[in-house]
Amino acid sequence: MKNTILSLAASAALGLVPFANAIDFDLEDPKGVNNIVFLLDAPLESINGTATGITGTVSFDPAKPEATTGKVVVAVDSLSVANPKMVEHMMGAKWLDQKKHQTITFELKGLSGVKEKGAKLEGTARGVMTIKGVSKEMEIPVSLSYLKGKLADRQRTPGDILVIRSSFSVKRSDFGVNPGDSEDKVADEIELRLSLGGFAPY
Repeated sequence: MKNTILSLAASAALGLVPFANAIDFDLEDPKGVNNIVFLLDAPLESINGTATGITGTVSFDPAKPEATTGKVVVAVDSLSVANPKMVEHMMGAKWLDQKKHQTITFELKGLSGVKEKGAKLEGTARGVMTIKGVSKEMEIPVSLSYLKGKLADRQRTPGDILVIRSSFSVKRSDFGVNPGDSEDKVADEIELRLSLGGFAPY
């Protein structure tokens, strides 16, 4: 019985080995540079904006990038476009309903098809996107750059950086964001461009 318990314990410990070197990267940028750009190109109007209120964490093991997990959280009230009236409408109940749904999230479950391309890793991020309380499973292209020891070069703090970039599209109608309305001015398809740094101080 004792040998069986020891064997099970050893197996469990071995099962944890691939994750033992995972590093947790904080997506809240102390310099405030992290951002997401969104673009809507409708027949009558083209709308460009940014989101800057980004938090969350990503757990990344350089030896096993496929096991990368994490969560990206975007504060809805950090979304901004040039026209203040558009911002007011965007936050309203018909559109993003910021009072009831204060965040947009993407929960990362793992990566697939990971390949090295120069100093970067490229693959497909599998996860769940939640907008206005509606959750959808998604697969999006992503590139990762693991910069070991480079945090000191950026902000004089010893540590590592994980740079995350992605470009993909979502449809607002898939998430119940005023579907079918004003599509001549506010496109259904929204192009998103992510440029995020994650920080892991030593």
